[in-house]
Amino acid sequence: MSLSGKNAIVTGGAQGIGRAISLRLAKDGANVALLDLNESTGRETASEINQLGVKALSFACDATQYDQVKSAVDQVHQQWNTIDILINNAGIDRSKSFVDTDQALWDLIINVNYRSFLIASHVCIPYMIRQNSGNIVSLGSDAGRVGNPGEVLYCGTKAAIMASSKALAKELARYNIRVNAVAPGPVKTALWDQLHDGEKGRKVTEAVERAIPMRRLGTPEDVADVIAFFCQE
Repeated sequence: MSLSGKNAIVTGGAQGIGRAISLRLAKDGANVALLDLNESTGRETASEINQLGVKALSFACDATQYDQVKSAVDQVHQQWNTIDILINNAGIDRSKSFVDTDQALWDLIINVNYRSFLIASHVCIPYMIRQNSGNIVSLGSDAGRVGNPGEVLYCGTKAAIMASSKALAKELARYNIRVNAVAPGPVKTALWDQLHDGEKGRKVTEAVERAIPMRRLGTPEDVADVIAFFCQE
């Protein structure tokens, strides 16, 4: 598959699943702009992308802040002339019973997971409309479909991304803009390890692996491969 000459933006693109997506798009020939809070990791991932023979930009950007995202996207467009691909990947999770959560945690997870999706899409779509082409792929989750105990907030935001993606796909089809959402199951990342540490976490991981036909968690590269498929023309 080839994305030669395409320009992609990946929110949360410097680490975890986002890093795997960024590298996979670069391997397929796309130039990649990373929007990530972690400036040093962003520079490292951008350097890896450059080594693949394509262009990379890295912005120390809070994806929940409209002005920061707009500034970064505007700079990408100024340098590369088109915004062909948007990957809404930024996301977090906290494992807690709902009654033990508070409004500060509600705001955090809603902002990082769902508001960032709204912001990046709202900023990039006008460019895509003007060029009469574009491709938006967002990270939902199987948790947003089935619901998981201890993840009421996460499940809600991921369901919102998937529902909004369906609506956007209908709104934007007239402008030759495709919109999809990918809903991974359990994926082995630093976030997974953080949520499932200790003896109890190990037992949860083993139980999940037994329930999966291939007897393993997904990898960031598994997810990146699927997203790369949806980015093809």
